[in-house]
Amino acid sequence: MGFAIATILLDAIGIGLIFPVMPELLEDLGFEDVPSAALFGGALVAVYALMQFFFLPILGNLSDRFGRRPVLLAGIAALFVDYIIMGLAGNFALLFIGRLVAGIAGATISTATAYIADISAPEDRAKNFGMIGATFGIGFILGPAIGGMLGAVDVRLPFFAAAGFAGLNFIFGWFLLPESLPVEKRRSFTWRRANPFSALRNAISQRELRPMLIVVFCLMLAGYAYPSVWSFYGKEKFDWSTATIGFSLAAYGLGVVFVQGVLIRWLLPRLGEYRTIRLGISAIILAMLGISLALETWMVFALISVAALGEVAGPVINGVLSKKVPDSEQGDLQGVLGSIESLAAIIAPLVFTGMFKLFTLEGGLYFPGAPFLLGAIVAAVAMWVLLRTPH
Repeated sequence: MGFAIATILLDAIGIGLIFPVMPELLEDLGFEDVPSAALFGGALVAVYALMQFFFLPILGNLSDRFGRRPVLLAGIAALFVDYIIMGLAGNFALLFIGRLVAGIAGATISTATAYIADISAPEDRAKNFGMIGATFGIGFILGPAIGGMLGAVDVRLPFFAAAGFAGLNFIFGWFLLPESLPVEKRRSFTWRRANPFSALRNAISQRELRPMLIVVFCLMLAGYAYPSVWSFYGKEKFDWSTATIGFSLAAYGLGVVFVQGVLIRWLLPRLGEYRTIRLGISAIILAMLGISLALETWMVFALISVAALGEVAGPVINGVLSKKVPDSEQGDLQGVLGSIESLAAIIAPLVFTGMFKLFTLEGGLYFPGAPFLLGAIVAAVAMWVLLRTPH
């Protein structure tokens, strides 16, 4: 568990480093107004997600066949190359290619989650999946804070720092990360299972999985309002600096660490799985509604803790689903969940950044928080499906 968590932590720091500098980087590449930069930023998020959609089930199935360790190491090595490409990018096309490579490499998250499932007892999986979220939270405390400070020095410096973290991550994994899937539990690789559409169709056809998969999709769709427009929203509405954007993301990461590392272990025994999920979705709706209407920076920062509470839902849903499939198909399940997230991440950035630009055009209705209002509505749909699901 320690090896897996440390590997995920270094990866999360590397990812978190680059978020605060995206508006400034796109401005450096020639996109001078914030709404236009947001649209092209949305395209970068979408192509990343598109690659993940296709490669998550492939890598999940490869890890079920050859083990988790080689797949994880290959992904980390590709991330190292990707960060260097983005740091050197002198035009949008090269940056676009870099995000494409990152999407393929980042698809190993399904393998990392399957790794945790391998070494966890069924009754401990929800709590241990929460540790993954908490670890990413720590990475998003350190990563954006460091990225915001480095970006104030040079907008490209965070990318080279991210490459350094990915390199350390690879060295750590090469020498210290053990294999978690015994040979006797592996199964053959088939393209039918690796096809994202076949994998999704197979999962959705299972009646006991279908409602929770719909809930997962809605929550992921809503959640992508944050990475799609957060930096641009803060810069446009409150004139946030790169450092302020970084610290706002770090504050969110701190909340996620507490929620998924500590609070989830206190809530689950007292509320049970489904009431904990309902609490999380309620927090998501409240936070997004509040952020959409916020008038001052302090209001946004106050709502960040509520948004972080919403992160209690994801690992519990994952734990519920993981108990519905056998051990030999954990990688397959995580690949399907990753594909659902990728599908949401393909759609959401284009919708949310388009809405952001529409509501920040001169002469029109000025409402930069519109994407978060839409996110609250989508999360409410997830709550409706959950309440109608027998358990």
